[in-house]
Amino acid sequence: MNAVLEEAPPAAEQRNRGRGAGLFRAFWRWHFYASFLVIPILFVLATTGLIYLFRFQLEPMLHADLMKVQQPAGLVAQPYETQLEEVRQAFPDATVVSMTEPSAPNRSTVFSVDTRTGNRDVFVDPYEGKVLGSLNPDRTLSGVAILLHGELMAGRLGDAVIEIAACWAIVMALTGYYLFVRGRVARARRRAAGAAGAVLRSRHGRTGAVLGLGLLFLVVSGLPWTGFWGAKTQELATSHGTSFWGEDPGALSNPTSTLDESLPHSHTVPWALGKTEVPRSDPANRTESVATVDTAIEVGRRNGLRSPMTVALPSDSKGVFSAIGYAFNNPAQERTLHVDQYGGRVVSTYGYRDYPELAKVVSQGIALHEGRRLGLFNFWLTTAFCLGVVFMCVTGPLMWWRRRPKGKALGAPRGRLPLRTTPGLAVLVVALALFLPLFGATLLAVLLLDQLVLRRIPSLAAWFNVARRHAA
Repeated sequence: MNAVLEEAPPAAEQRNRGRGAGLFRAFWRWHFYASFLVIPILFVLATTGLIYLFRFQLEPMLHADLMKVQQPAGLVAQPYETQLEEVRQAFPDATVVSMTEPSAPNRSTVFSVDTRTGNRDVFVDPYEGKVLGSLNPDRTLSGVAILLHGELMAGRLGDAVIEIAACWAIVMALTGYYLFVRGRVARARRRAAGAAGAVLRSRHGRTGAVLGLGLLFLVVSGLPWTGFWGAKTQELATSHGTSFWGEDPGALSNPTSTLDESLPHSHTVPWALGKTEVPRSDPANRTESVATVDTAIEVGRRNGLRSPMTVALPSDSKGVFSAIGYAFNNPAQERTLHVDQYGGRVVSTYGYRDYPELAKVVSQGIALHEGRRLGLFNFWLTTAFCLGVVFMCVTGPLMWWRRRPKGKALGAPRGRLPLRTTPGLAVLVVALALFLPLFGATLLAVLLLDQLVLRRIPSLAAWFNVARRHAA
């Protein structure tokens, strides 16, 4: 990404080049207008992404009375079944959906419960076995950040706005790289002359040149989550015998709690597509020993699942305990064991090795997207990237504000895409429109607005700096 709005070249240079001509000014114009949609959304995504990255530091600090505990001398952790009974007594009308082990000796056990008013996370002191309290996970700082990050807290409409902004972010990144390369001589000349704003513009361009590739990766890796592109592409993938997502055929339990941070909205259970028969517990085996949450944890440990594990409880008398191993830093270690609730036998296992290849790629991409795949390196790199995006979102409008024209005009650069004389560019635009249908639809809407409205009304043509007799 380069400047949201570049400085206009001198008048003599404009006459030499011809007003509205050339790829540079055409890309500059599209970069400018794309920024109006992209910048507000990118700013929200970057700031909420930062909150999500630091959720493990922020939430225990904000809710220390619930999430942090002290181990009294001589006490050991109570059985999880005992803690589960305490939760059921505290919430008699709720359904306990899952349990997540404490992530450290000074952390509480987390139970996800389904109440009449929605999901809640219930925190239990594992040593004294008492309920410390509960939270609505969608109303914590991290919960609100995730809802904003995913759908702007506006449901399908918000999801569509984010998807459209993501599509135009690709346009902004590609045009920004072109502007950065083609405009390097002019920027150097202005810096040497000490022109106002030259330093800020150069820093904006250099930062964008570094962030552009990362932005493209985050956009592409985030597209599978979108409501239109992601859903339609998943349908296409499924029709060809593969899948983006994990759909463990062995899970009768329906875990709503997050596998690794006990926030139900964080991300779905990373299960992969399979076709094996759904396992079920057999109530006829009630004469055998009845398994508990502790049984499922012990079976998981014996089978190599990493702690802290999450256990989804049986949804009915035929359901199974689903023990999910901790695989926060490495999706390749994702594995689920389904444990018969009567005999404690493992009736099915499912994990990363069973995923279709496409789901493996998506799983790894999401881990990188969330800053957790490569340990602290991935974490701090993603942090720096988010801060860089915030910097770009601030400096771009600032540059425009400094050079905005006086009078009734927006100050948009004038330029038109020479599609007829540049077939390669035409192919690229069509390819993007076909690959990203919402981009294609909004591009068509913009072109129609430009041709049918802006060019026909002199005041609007002047405001948007439209060449009234030329195609956009």
